[in-house]
Amino acid sequence: MTSLNAVVIGIRLIISLFVQREIFDIVGKAGYAKIGSLRNLVQILTSFTSLGVFNGIVKYVAEYKSDKQELQKLFSTTLVFTIIGSVLSSTVLLIFAESLSQRFFFSTDFAFAIKLVAVIVPFIAIQRVFNGVVNGLSKYKHFAKIEMVAYILAAGLTLYMLYTRNLDGVLIAIAVTPAIQVAVMIFFFIKVLREYVQFSELKLKVPYAKNLLAFALMSFFSTVLLNQLEIEIRRIITLKVTEDAAGVWTGLNFVSKNYMVFSNALFTLYVLPKFASIHNFFDFKVEVKNIFKTLLPLFGLGMLLVYFGRNIIIFLIYPDAPEMAPLFKWQLMGDFVRLASLILAHQFLAKKLVRSFIFTELLSLGLFFILSHYLVDLYGIEGVPIAHFIRYIVYFVVVFFVVMHYFRRMKSKPEPE
Repeated sequence: MTSLNAVVIGIRLIISLFVQREIFDIVGKAGYAKIGSLRNLVQILTSFTSLGVFNGIVKYVAEYKSDKQELQKLFSTTLVFTIIGSVLSSTVLLIFAESLSQRFFFSTDFAFAIKLVAVIVPFIAIQRVFNGVVNGLSKYKHFAKIEMVAYILAAGLTLYMLYTRNLDGVLIAIAVTPAIQVAVMIFFFIKVLREYVQFSELKLKVPYAKNLLAFALMSFFSTVLLNQLEIEIRRIITLKVTEDAAGVWTGLNFVSKNYMVFSNALFTLYVLPKFASIHNFFDFKVEVKNIFKTLLPLFGLGMLLVYFGRNIIIFLIYPDAPEMAPLFKWQLMGDFVRLASLILAHQFLAKKLVRSFIFTELLSLGLFFILSHYLVDLYGIEGVPIAHFIRYIVYFVVVFFVVMHYFRRMKSKPEPE
């Protein structure tokens, strides 16, 4: 799985290098910041349109993939959640398009992009649900194929729209990408979907509502608030430094997200289903050690290559942003600690530990916002990646102790008769 994922991510990075260089050259730093804001909005909708049931789908599909009756209950509930989330999202986007454009882009000129996203909302929801099924079944070969083809098509559309319509074209391409992803997923995965999802027998009932609402709540904190926070951080940089500086931070964040994609796929395809099937501390400890020994050295080596090649990366992708170079060390150190933290934190998702998840997420998000606000005044744009690093050191320590507390509590419970 790791090898196949590495090939896919490697190809994506090569394509991304060229695409992002073209975008940055043509739209500039300020335009790049606007693109980052629209991507954040789409990520918020990725969670909200399906009411955050993605991790719940992964967990329950992994547990009940041989129980078609339970799966029908799961997907019937998911259908209702998706309809509610999509209708609410589309309505809000259409009604408040101009005010949202002003908030995200500091101008009402981009309300058209908000309205287009509102139309695409059902595809965003469907893509998220189907993706949960793929991950829950651990169909990593299908996942790799879908990811690769969809990414190439989306990149081609982005370049075409960039060359023909400049910044407006890129925003349009980002907005319609979820529709491309759904089309590719249906083309490659429809037979498997029909095997597990009886579409004609879905009902507007919610037997899994209580179970999935817990994941909806967790998704709100991990995805919706996280992307909203990034938008706010971008606003802080714009107001306290410049919009060009916000574009530089967006570029750094994009590089970070590209290599973090490697680990994210492993989390949903392997870590989450695996932790869901583990019920004692010994097996959990063995599995965590195995993941740490496999993933952290590879990730650390890759991050060292990124750090020592940072000037090459900047020259190739962001040639007009040499001020990005000093930011890399803080971002990379923070991401390394983040990876180790997220491995442990997936126990919260696997065991539906809602309170533990929300507490640690709120701590992480709150620290990032407060530290960024304070450190930007002291260090300028470099204050944001410094805040990122400090935040994840604290987060790792807290998550470690919360997970240990969970297993101590489980051990103290009496055995069932």
